[in-house]
Amino acid sequence: MVVLTVQRLRDWFLFTADLIEDKKNYLSELDRALGDGDHGVTMSIGWQAVKNKLQEFTEVKECGELLKTVGMTFLSAVGSSVGPLYATAFLRAANVVQGKTEMNDADIIEFWNAFVKGIQERGKAEVGEKTMVDFWVPAIEALRKAQGEGKDLIASLQAAEEAGKEGMLATKDMLSKKGRSSRLGERSLGHMDPGASSAHIIFSSFVDFIAKLNG
Repeated sequence: MVVLTVQRLRDWFLFTADLIEDKKNYLSELDRALGDGDHGVTMSIGWQAVKNKLQEFTEVKECGELLKTVGMTFLSAVGSSVGPLYATAFLRAANVVQGKTEMNDADIIEFWNAFVKGIQERGKAEVGEKTMVDFWVPAIEALRKAQGEGKDLIASLQAAEEAGKEGMLATKDMLSKKGRSSRLGERSLGHMDPGASSAHIIFSSFVDFIAKLNG
């Protein structure tokens, strides 16, 4: 069984912030084909704000408090639609681990269930509309399926990452139906959605982090 303490959860956020920073230009390059070309910068601003906040936030006692801090920090830093989406996700996740000083396998599954539900409810997007949902929904469905089949947490997370990655890659062949890129019509074909790509970075960083903890 994996045990993710509040300190390790904090470390994952710091780890992910650095990965997003490394991929900032790549994400903005993807976005230039579909939008303002600023998705990488936007994600960088949000995650660097989280990193800076958590570097000060060393005395956190429980996971719910940490996640609420992350959600509100991201929302304050990012004014575009991605800000409220991820803020809602982290705040919903905070509710399911409120008061816990560590997360076990079941808690981690509930964390991601609540996280993705928050994105879906806030964004109102469906699979096939060329958004981050095209990563998150296949990922969470695969996670639930793997758990139902009795797979351990790491195998379940890896299955979720693979399914989400397939969903992300599939956005190349989708017409954009949300946001500024929806105006492009057929010109949006052939380009991967930057939101789905940043979602993959976030989730894959978690899978890698948990695998290393268990190694």
